[in-house]
Amino acid sequence: MIDRFLPGVPGREIEEIFNAAQGNEIATGKFDSPESSAALAANAFGFFLKRTGDLPPLPGCGETWPACSLDIEKTVRFPWRGGRHPVLDVFVSTPSALIGIESKRFEPFRGKGGTRFSCAYWRPKWGDNMKGYESIRDGLHKDFSCLNAAQLVKHAFALRTQVHREGDHKCLKPILFYLYAEPECWPRTDGRPIDENKKIRHREEIERFANIVERDRDEVRFIPCTYSKLLADWKRNKMPEIRAHAEALTERFSP
Repeated sequence: MIDRFLPGVPGREIEEIFNAAQGNEIATGKFDSPESSAALAANAFGFFLKRTGDLPPLPGCGETWPACSLDIEKTVRFPWRGGRHPVLDVFVSTPSALIGIESKRFEPFRGKGGTRFSCAYWRPKWGDNMKGYESIRDGLHKDFSCLNAAQLVKHAFALRTQVHREGDHKCLKPILFYLYAEPECWPRTDGRPIDENKKIRHREEIERFANIVERDRDEVRFIPCTYSKLLADWKRNKMPEIRAHAEALTERFSP
């Protein structure tokens, strides 16, 4: 039996979630890959699946806390029926925000192209306060080779839709939380280090993306954060089981 989950993580419930979700991460073996981003996110946040109130505030989101609900592999729908809809690694609701977490581990350093936009994304569905995200969609800001900017734009559109669908967009704010690892080496090789230039490029692209969204004061707030910062916060938590969980995540996944 593959030891998929750390102590304290409700593995059976999380497996059921993944088996019902898009992607077939477990059935295809992707979840058990030593490069799996899904395994890192599911272990990190799955610990709080049955104890959501103990989830510490995410960096930059403290004013929205406490967490009221937490979902793993959450489909957040666009304002139309057909087609594919985004799946966020983690979805957290608080009294004043809906927070979608997109988790990355090795993906930014593989050199693969990002996702593309179909014609549907140019429908007039995003209101007047998504100009930064729309400008990235329109190709006005190019050269995102490490950051999957198109995927983030789609997530932002879906989060904006979800807040307006709940009918309280003046009080409930959408936040796209980009959580990324910076591993030192590739796990499938003989310790070959990850190109430091790609890490630098990834950080630069994150900053550029964030500046575009902030400059236009877009409705969906964009907050980037490293796993190292998140886990450093958890290691200082007053609850010993959360500190132990953060240590176990660091030892297992080296994010």
